Amino acid sequence: MKERVIVIGGGLAGSEAAWRLANEGHRVILYEMRPKKMTPAHKTGNLAELVCSNTLGGLELTTGAGLLKAEMKMLGSLVIEAAQVARVPAGGALGVDRKIFSEYITEKIESHPNITVIREEVKDIPEDEVVVIATGPLTSDALSERIKELVGYDTLYFYDAIAPIVEAESVDFSKGFWGSRYGKGGEDYFNCVLTEEEYKVFYEELLKAEKVQPKDFEKAVHFEGCLPIEEMAERGYKTLLFGPMRPVGLIDPRTGKQPFAVVQLRKENKEGTLLSLVGFQTKLTYKEQKRVFRLIPCLRNAVFVRLGSMHRNTFIQSNKVLTSFLNLRKKENIFFAGQITGVEGYVASSATGIFAGINAGRLARGEKPVEAPEETMLGALVKYITTKEGELQPMNPVFGLLPPLEKRVRDKKKRKELMAERALKSMEEWIKEHELVKGELVRI
Repeated sequence: MKERVIVIGGGLAGSEAAWRLANEGHRVILYEMRPKKMTPAHKTGNLAELVCSNTLGGLELTTGAGLLKAEMKMLGSLVIEAAQVARVPAGGALGVDRKIFSEYITEKIESHPNITVIREEVKDIPEDEVVVIATGPLTSDALSERIKELVGYDTLYFYDAIAPIVEAESVDFSKGFWGSRYGKGGEDYFNCVLTEEEYKVFYEELLKAEKVQPKDFEKAVHFEGCLPIEEMAERGYKTLLFGPMRPVGLIDPRTGKQPFAVVQLRKENKEGTLLSLVGFQTKLTYKEQKRVFRLIPCLRNAVFVRLGSMHRNTFIQSNKVLTSFLNLRKKENIFFAGQITGVEGYVASSATGIFAGINAGRLARGEKPVEAPEETMLGALVKYITTKEGELQPMNPVFGLLPPLEKRVRDKKKRKELMAERALKSMEEWIKEHELVKGELVRI
């Protein structure tokens, strides 16, 4: 029996971390407070309970979620194994029967000889042992306070205020110009220009658009410094013109005049392949976001890689406090995994659980932790959340995170196929180099 590791949180990430560690021979103590203490969203005491959608995203290797699932399967993912057992028809997505899915994972974890599940709330973090914190977006108040002490009070966030992100190549750059307000900061923003008539149409459709109804535990989300764009619009016709769509300090070089309104797009990654809509956090439904935001002239044909949202979600600024191994910079024995790290969605959460489990195990054995290759979706996602400049907002696995190919490929589908092929080859080499899987590798 190898050294023991403590895992706090029995969601997707915690289950994956515990499974990985236990299969490597570590004695794992897995803490889960449910059903003794429930969250506002969970309904059962099962491990890995799905509280939102019952799909784990697309299966195509040319989608971020599909590629990440393929990498997870190569790493022996329990979540992917359970999803295949509980699978239900969902078109091109991996849909599951929630009950079968969570019961399968619960049985696997509870019956593993190297795992002890303790059903109680953790209020303190043992700093002299190797620990994986995977408590998810609804971390209890007591543990949140303890995490604040570890990471710093200014690096723990309680609400997502997410603006949409689009693929840069889908933006019509003829409908605006690059530049910063008053010429400060260089050409950091692309300014989508709207005429008064275009603004009027956008404003009216924004007011009519369907909104997501908040859950009980999300009703306290709205705070004055970060309102949904549609709520700002409800305060009056000109409110947005003094807010995220203000043209002040911007001169269109094509006309020499200040536009009536602008929507600023900011580079989301160093390569500039992803652009976010500045100040466009929203509670519109996904369908309405695509319809209304495509009324902005430069976004008529926009491809959205992440849509906006505002909801309860405890997460840390991983780019300020975590290393590329997902452990704290100041306390290397404490790892984080799952949505609390700033990744978005079931698959990304699960994948970081596997990765944190790999490195927590290595540290417990006195070995050096390892970085995942940035050519893989796992590696690119971890690199993003741990190196993002400025404020971190939760991110899905998307192809825009991957480094470009050595040679430019114009055909988008072919480009993604080549990037996926490169990712899986890199993952296979990484697994073999560090002996992360026993036996033959399995691809999805």
